[in-house]
Amino acid sequence: MLDFYTEKAGQIWYGVAFKGEVIYATSFARSEKEMLRGLRGCSSVPLQENPRRTEFAEHVIETIKNIYEGTKTADRFVFASDHVPKYTWKILETVRKVPVGYVTSYGEVAKAAGGGPRAVGQIMARNRFAPLCPCHRVVRSDLSLGGYGGGLDLKLAFLKREMRGYTSEKEIPIDGRKLNWPLEKPRRINVNFF
Repeated sequence: MLDFYTEKAGQIWYGVAFKGEVIYATSFARSEKEMLRGLRGCSSVPLQENPRRTEFAEHVIETIKNIYEGTKTADRFVFASDHVPKYTWKILETVRKVPVGYVTSYGEVAKAAGGGPRAVGQIMARNRFAPLCPCHRVVRSDLSLGGYGGGLDLKLAFLKREMRGYTSEKEIPIDGRKLNWPLEKPRRINVNFF
């Protein structure tokens, strides 16, 4: 059984499923029912009947709220990877490295981690650690938004809140390959989206 903790801030419910200081799933939604469905649907391990408030869980929820508001990046939490296929885990670890204020494409993630853009898109659609693993920062190569479980309006809102005004592109080596982040692309996404 996993512990879980939920909290409502403003109009959004936030939740984390955890054991000790290992995260099994995170979720956020406009309704408590939808948020809990997200937590339960992300793990094959059932949740405890009663939520458990811990300092760790409060820290995770606070971090998720800050990411949602565009004010902070994710801390380096430990995610439960034992039930995640190896390739999926490699993609998630690659996406975790995309910093606030930048986006990358499904194709760039695939080049850096191996595989193809569609496989990356499918993994992003099932990301059980959003937004700690920032799948909202992965877009199509033409800079259109692609998909997002919470809806494209939410993805666009995330990217707008995360804009930092960077003036250069960023690149990081990953297993002998490189992941490129276009600079300030959310602005162009905004123009293409409407």
